[in-house]
Amino acid sequence: MPAGYSTGRKEQVCRLMPKAIIVGASSGIGLELAKVLANNGYVLGLAARRLPLLLDLQKELGSRAIIKQLDISDPVRAIANFSALIEDLGGVDLVVMSAGTGHLNPDLAWEKERETVDVNICGFTAITTAAMQYFMQKDSGHLVNLSSIAALRGGRQAPAYNASKAYGSNYMEGLRQKVSHAHLPVTLTDIQLGYVNTRMAQGEGLFWVASPEKAATQIYKAIKAKKKRAYVTKRWRLVAWLLKCMPDTFYARF
Repeated sequence: MPAGYSTGRKEQVCRLMPKAIIVGASSGIGLELAKVLANNGYVLGLAARRLPLLLDLQKELGSRAIIKQLDISDPVRAIANFSALIEDLGGVDLVVMSAGTGHLNPDLAWEKERETVDVNICGFTAITTAAMQYFMQKDSGHLVNLSSIAALRGGRQAPAYNASKAYGSNYMEGLRQKVSHAHLPVTLTDIQLGYVNTRMAQGEGLFWVASPEKAATQIYKAIKAKKKRAYVTKRWRLVAWLLKCMPDTFYARF
């Protein structure tokens, strides 16, 4: 066997493997989804604000994981770092937008509302537009938004959070319409999550709380099936139906 043959073969195999970027990979669902994708043959670009947690995850996943510190509350710098990560990865086939924030804010404290808007609307839009521009130029790709069942109705305890998730899901629908009209082979998947056992699950009386591992497994199945929309876990489809059908006068009592 000629010297260097095995190394070249390994590099060729890596080029053929699917590549994914997860924005918000340092903890919770994003972290668990990174593990699922790695176990299913993906080369990963992992981005998040907290670099030490990314380094820990990179050590766990090994050589197929590239990391980049990225804070979506600073959209201009986030776009630059996201583009640099695509270049470091040698291209990307799948982008998962997992980063987000939210607060219970019954007193409507402005700082909490502003942070939610900065991250879930401005930061979300910055990364999704950068991903879509890349996919439209490449003429292929898959963009996934990890949204929430909260996108379906307003919420008195966290008004900005519910509204921001509605924005994200609506934006994804607009992008889907855009690629459909242009006949571009780009897939858009909106995942509407129920309660998952992460720091984002706040409040009393939570039910049907899934583990991050279970949520990540179901998200991967939705990605693989190239679904337009999926509820995670699946039983939240029933809640979604009830929320959509519920009259305003009845919903206002909650």
